[in-house]
Amino acid sequence: MRTANRQIEISRPNAGRPLPTAARGIPSARSHREEGRALRAACPRSTHAQLGRLPANRHALAMLKASNEDRVASLIPLRHSRMLESPFAFFRGSAIVQANDLTSTPISGLRVQACGDCHLMNFGGFATPERELIFDINDFDETFPAPWEWDVKRLCVSLVLAARWRGFNKANVHECARAGARRYREMTNTYADMATIDVWSSHISYADIRQAVEGDRQLRRLLDADIKRAQRSTSEHVYGKITMEVAGETRITDQPPLLFHPQFDLLTASREFFDAYAQTLREDHRSLLQRYRLVDAALKVVGVGSVGTRCLVVLFVGEQHEPFFLQVKEARRSVLEHHAGQPPSPWRNHGERVVAGQHMMQAASDIFLGWSRGPNRRDFYVRQLRDMKVSFELEQLDARGLTLYGQLCGAALARAHAKAGQTARIAGYLGTSEAFDDAVCRYSLAYADQVERDYAAFQAAVRRGEVETETTGSIIETMIT
Repeated sequence: MRTANRQIEISRPNAGRPLPTAARGIPSARSHREEGRALRAACPRSTHAQLGRLPANRHALAMLKASNEDRVASLIPLRHSRMLESPFAFFRGSAIVQANDLTSTPISGLRVQACGDCHLMNFGGFATPERELIFDINDFDETFPAPWEWDVKRLCVSLVLAARWRGFNKANVHECARAGARRYREMTNTYADMATIDVWSSHISYADIRQAVEGDRQLRRLLDADIKRAQRSTSEHVYGKITMEVAGETRITDQPPLLFHPQFDLLTASREFFDAYAQTLREDHRSLLQRYRLVDAALKVVGVGSVGTRCLVVLFVGEQHEPFFLQVKEARRSVLEHHAGQPPSPWRNHGERVVAGQHMMQAASDIFLGWSRGPNRRDFYVRQLRDMKVSFELEQLDARGLTLYGQLCGAALARAHAKAGQTARIAGYLGTSEAFDDAVCRYSLAYADQVERDYAAFQAAVRRGEVETETTGSIIETMIT
């Protein structure tokens, strides 16, 4: 990420240390690069510009309908309403469509633990267990082993759609897409030359980002505002906003239709659920959780693509009567599972899949990240509700700022893939020229056009009454069992 001729440096212990003599030649890493380079013969980098052969009977609305299966029926209209806001919002809620379309695109043959829904709003800041604010991917609902280039392409398409939504000119739109791919390539080459343990330990801190934008007053101001918001994004700060005292006990306040208690005894069901969840935590973290008392739980509507999935906010109180919130989120089958050409998921629980993918890809993960199985054998994962989590506000970024943000996301994605392995092979395939960058830029522009056509068809279906929306009014509670 460049600004005023400066570049964000990744935080890594032992940076710059010489590799041992036996490893300096790195015959294995060198051969892995050669293996990656050899893959260009069957899949030239320039072919990544292709959309692939989309079938004549391709129907994005049918795929969206399929993705609504087993969601809370009363929330599906709200999901549609959020997707209706813009082509970019539609794209955020339609990961299943691009996952289907990517199967017909050229594939290098290398797989990684992929994010699966790698759009730019699924990156952001959060606290490490040591309370350092870092930048990384922060949504892994769709994580699954898949071709590495699928994540890069979804990220770059999201940059194009966001840039168009912001009204930037064509040159700026092109640069946003190219910047994300270019930075991914550059950082993959960097990681391929690093010691394995240094790759695993590296991260992108907000201190790194702030240093890089020090000479840019506007970006520094925006970044400082994000840091302040992150510092307020804690259980203590949210406590006064969503709780109240009832008969001497703290309870979550109903704020329908986005936060409410169902008509059945959710708390009793939660106790059994959390007993099973606790067994998925490390022993010391489980011991820490046991020092908090479960006092209330409520249903919460979150995101765009996640609307209609079952999500809970759960309030605990500590020994000093301090509040502590966990979020319980339904984990459904990944959109990549069917399309990545893999056998059925190797994980017994989709919540376990999310947790495993997050641990594999993130620089640092929530110590309370775990999973459990709820009623009707639905799978869930658990994490802290607020842990200094913050996202950049796209509405405040100009073209230059969005380009820099795209580079930052590209760097974070390269680090995530590098942590999961295959780095030298991917680096060998990518090389040092801009061939891959240019190809992905062309793909992203063309696929963004396809998203806009799908969005227009979605709008037309709404006008015809074929797709129900809900923008205001109450949402009927549904028994979640």
